[in-house]
Amino acid sequence: MKGSATLKTMLLLGAGMAGVVTPVAAMAQEAPAPQSAQAGSPEETEAAVEEQGTFRNQPSDGLADIVVTATKRGEAQNVQNVPFAVTAFGAAQLDEQNFQTLQSLSYNIPNVSLSQVGTTPGYANFSIRGLGINSSIPSIDPTVGVFVDGMYLGISAGVVFGNFDLEGLEVLRGPQGLLFGRNVTGGAVVLRTTTPSNTFHADVRAQVSSGPQVRLSGTVTGPIIKDKVQAKLAVLYDKDYGYFTNEFNGNNNLGQNRTLIIRPALRLTPVEDFEMILRYEHGKYDGDGAVASNHGLFPRDSFRVRIDNEGFAHNYWNMASAETNIDTAFGNGKITNLMAYRAYNSNVGNDVDASPELRFNGNNKTHQKQMSEELRYAGTFGRFDVTTGLYFFTQNLNYIEQRVLNLGATTIAGGGRQQQETYGIFGSVDWHFTDTLTLNLGTRYSTETKKVAVANLVPGGCDYAAERCNFTFRDKNTWDGLTPRIGLQWQPSDRTQLYGFWVRGFRSGGYNFRNVNAAVAPGPFDDEVQSSYEIGLKQDIGRFLRFNVAGFWNQIDNVQREIQTPVAGVGTAQIITNSANARVRGVEGEVTLRPGYGFTLTGQFGYTEGKYTDVFFDLNGDRVIDAKDFALQLPRLAPWTYGGSVAWAHDFDVVNVDARVSANHRDADWYNDQNTGLLRAATMVDANLTLRHGPYSLSLYATNLLDEATFGTEAPLPFFAGSTFSSLNKGRVYGAEIAFKF
Repeated sequence: MKGSATLKTMLLLGAGMAGVVTPVAAMAQEAPAPQSAQAGSPEETEAAVEEQGTFRNQPSDGLADIVVTATKRGEAQNVQNVPFAVTAFGAAQLDEQNFQTLQSLSYNIPNVSLSQVGTTPGYANFSIRGLGINSSIPSIDPTVGVFVDGMYLGISAGVVFGNFDLEGLEVLRGPQGLLFGRNVTGGAVVLRTTTPSNTFHADVRAQVSSGPQVRLSGTVTGPIIKDKVQAKLAVLYDKDYGYFTNEFNGNNNLGQNRTLIIRPALRLTPVEDFEMILRYEHGKYDGDGAVASNHGLFPRDSFRVRIDNEGFAHNYWNMASAETNIDTAFGNGKITNLMAYRAYNSNVGNDVDASPELRFNGNNKTHQKQMSEELRYAGTFGRFDVTTGLYFFTQNLNYIEQRVLNLGATTIAGGGRQQQETYGIFGSVDWHFTDTLTLNLGTRYSTETKKVAVANLVPGGCDYAAERCNFTFRDKNTWDGLTPRIGLQWQPSDRTQLYGFWVRGFRSGGYNFRNVNAAVAPGPFDDEVQSSYEIGLKQDIGRFLRFNVAGFWNQIDNVQREIQTPVAGVGTAQIITNSANARVRGVEGEVTLRPGYGFTLTGQFGYTEGKYTDVFFDLNGDRVIDAKDFALQLPRLAPWTYGGSVAWAHDFDVVNVDARVSANHRDADWYNDQNTGLLRAATMVDANLTLRHGPYSLSLYATNLLDEATFGTEAPLPFFAGSTFSSLNKGRVYGAEIAFKF
């Protein structure tokens, strides 16, 4: 962990200085904050984008107001007024960070890891504040929910592919069950694509980077009937020619893939106070299977790969939604109805032994269809802001897996089918009982039923080619959860907010579709319940300094864990169970300083500490539950995350210049519950230089300048000493982008 002690000391000193400065600033006379643009109509959205662009390019400096939709109040809010920890990026901020996928932000946010697991490309294993999952089994519900234009993605598959055409991105830390439902105990990632505009706009980009990789995207939007009908078409084509070299056959284009996303949208405003937004997305991803190193063959700091099976990954999906907004005089409020549909399909083959011999080749197919509807109302009655709604979600999930083992001598297969329905009702009230104090009250009730049929992974368990299985386990179960929230906000000025709250989180129970040990039932495992406390301060000082800090304490009961054990003959066995109770606590902060002359300095730090308070399952596999189990560290929990950036912007007569360099660090964290697979600590150093002239821009960028070798997975295997499946992320990348906006 290079330089970690020095950086930790600097960050702690910075936090202490901020603690001295903040009370002084709170007493200082402040100018009123400028009104932030609301995210509603295209005109308001365009105003927000223009405002962010002005702050980015003007040497006069000033803190940009970023708006978020996380409170579902019917209109966006300034992130500084939201009473919980959230990191938000507008379109301009995403451009500055050369944003391409959610994984590209994995090191930039305190106490957050947005990694993909690797065994299935695009499969998210996100972790926030030490709460995450360690598997590509689609029947395991995530701890971090992902929402696209309000649609909850029911499985973690297909999440970490190309992202573009974004209006904003929000990462909410801590339980968000009140407004977002179950399975968001760690937090939520909220993406908003651009809305069709009432004026013509185009954004066309061409990018090439080392590997090589070519990325083309374009968004065109404008009116079909002025003030009545607006349309948008966004297209992304991304061709990665392969970054890695396979020493087995000399192929230096390992990891190649191709992504195509087509995203049309239509906005209808036939009468005043009525809006309907129709969105559709078709996506396709084809490429090689997982690129994995084996640390029984190669050192942990290398990118060396030697595999006899380069595998394949075929994924395609369709998403559609209809969002209706009706303004009403009742409470000067808004009624919103969101209907959404997603169909996702994947067919993946991998060299799981990550070696030049056929010890473990794995194939899997996933077919998922989901539909959801949310009806909600948000309005104001005097000193009371009210948000309430109903939610319905249904999903059909089919999964089948095949393993070819022992030089092809053994084949096992299994999987499962699941039908589920989820219902929810929620309500929240913000009572502004004085001009500076607000009481936050709310609760949500969710009920979820899952009906499954499971075939164990055994010889003859399934006919993989025909996708027919011998289901030996059938079950149906229902889980109910109540997620109340009580909070208090104190806002003595429009620059200061002090908040605190208590909230419960609920993560649904379920079943194991990768059941190798036929002597163990594939479920059900029970729901996971979390009790969380958070206090925080959000402080602006003038228009040059912003400091946000939060502390949290979480108690998680009936922790759901995916216990992975290397087993000779089958590769690895996975048992999913409620294994323990745990406590997770920590602190995090973000700071932005604009000292003038076009400079912007940012910093972030997070510290998380977790421990088991009770253990019900033999975590380390020594057949006893003792002090060794209690001493284990929680997986996917990196103690320290920290970093910062320096940016400079200036308008010259002919060209505008934006330059940015950042360095962000994450400590090592354990991949598995036994603490036998360690994900490396790493420091990501990135740089970007953008030159703008009128509607044209040229960007030169570099990511992972230190060429750090990092992995999404570090799974021990039983084949030889030190054997692992370690899915690789890219090392150093250079690139250039030409963009045209008008």
